[in-house]
Amino acid sequence: MSTMEQRVSLITLGCRDVAAASAFYGALGWTRVETPEGIVVFDLVGQALGLYPLDDLARDMGVPVDRLGTGAATYAHNVRDKADVAALLDRARAAGGTVLREAHDVFWGGHIGYFADPEGHVWEIAHNPFSRLGPNGEFRWEGYGA
Repeated sequence: MSTMEQRVSLITLGCRDVAAASAFYGALGWTRVETPEGIVVFDLVGQALGLYPLDDLARDMGVPVDRLGTGAATYAHNVRDKADVAALLDRARAAGGTVLREAHDVFWGGHIGYFADPEGHVWEIAHNPFSRLGPNGEFRWEGYGA
């Protein structure tokens, strides 16, 4: 019996306007990879982020589009320095995103803020001083040493 490896390969965001969503992530500084017509992909560290038409995603799943939504999920992007949280929130706002909560200290000792992309997908920008990032920005809950 196969087991599911403990990793995420591809995160696909259903979008009503793929071109606008692509422009938003491009304005954040991300670079697209070449893909077939109808999907936009950004390679990440160890996985990829795909932007896919919401109607097509619903059809692929075999469910009505009104059953899909952004849901109660967030996508986290951890940064190396506390000041980067506010800087990335500002960049998201300038690109057309909506800042949901400005950068602030949290009870566990980190510093976070939230924004929604133009499609409503929620991102957390976080500085976690207890989970240092790897040399390529890799994240592990317990960090990558000193």
